Amino acid sequence: MPKVKITALGCYTPPRLLTNSDLEKMVATNDQWILERTGIHERHIADPEMATSDMAVEAARCALAQNGVDASELNAILVCTVTPDHMFPSTACLVQDRLGARGAWGFDLIAACSSFVYGLTVGAHLVAAGTHRKVLVIGADTMSRIIDYTDRATCILFGDGAGAMILEPVADGEDCGFIDFLGEIDGSGAPFLNMPAGGSRLPPSHETVDKRLHYVKQDGGQVFKYAVRKMYESCRDLLQRNGFTGDDVAIMIPHQANIRIINAASDRLGIPPEKVLVNIDRYGNTTSGTIPLATRDAILQGRLKKGDLVLFAAVGAGYTVGTSLWRWAY
Repeated sequence: MPKVKITALGCYTPPRLLTNSDLEKMVATNDQWILERTGIHERHIADPEMATSDMAVEAARCALAQNGVDASELNAILVCTVTPDHMFPSTACLVQDRLGARGAWGFDLIAACSSFVYGLTVGAHLVAAGTHRKVLVIGADTMSRIIDYTDRATCILFGDGAGAMILEPVADGEDCGFIDFLGEIDGSGAPFLNMPAGGSRLPPSHETVDKRLHYVKQDGGQVFKYAVRKMYESCRDLLQRNGFTGDDVAIMIPHQANIRIINAASDRLGIPPEKVLVNIDRYGNTTSGTIPLATRDAILQGRLKKGDLVLFAAVGAGYTVGTSLWRWAY
């Protein structure tokens, strides 16, 4: 089976900013409190007329333009999101139409904050099977639409953004690409991070709206402990399975949920701060968008180069856990 590499990357964030100072005027919080507990200073917020598919299309166009790929060359489009434009049709359908990707099929993938890592894994296997030549994986979320801005425990955390990567076969003689992945789900964690209403369990009603059940609900303590433990364990096990240690990793690109989670997990792995990408201060938690946004910043900062071993890691609601190892291709 052919090996698979990431050949292009594109990102988009809406221009409007919501700073900690802005939040001070909305809920009982302050800049210092937010920075100390989360590491976040500001986050990007989509205007009312912008939906998840709009950001996804912008990120996808950037990725396609990077290597001059025409959308008609795409074989599949995977949109990783927990904030689709509609329950149906899928956001992947809307993106495919807007891009003009007439030869592509695709679908939405929901794994909360682990979605993009899951999407990379699925896309890599589609290409590795030899049935696909170009797969577009997009992570896009408009979290501001499902955040309760009267709840200081959650409203300080999230922002909006999108990123996209193109996966293709590795050419003969190239030493790069997808190495391995580790994924896990634990449904016992469902009560600790969820959006209670809006699905078949609790369809929309006056009661669910009045009770504010269409917003993200989180038990921060439970989520924090699980995220630290599982991000560490999954990265440790994936590295060991492939004969690597933290010393071999050129850069770790973790999901940007909380600076304390990132620091605790990387410290246990023995990966020093200079080899861990952190940009949560400027974007907050964009859910499916964090991994591609952080990857872009790693490249721009000169911290991710051709031949580097990169470790992606995420933990999300569900619970979901996802890690993957790649040898960077460009």
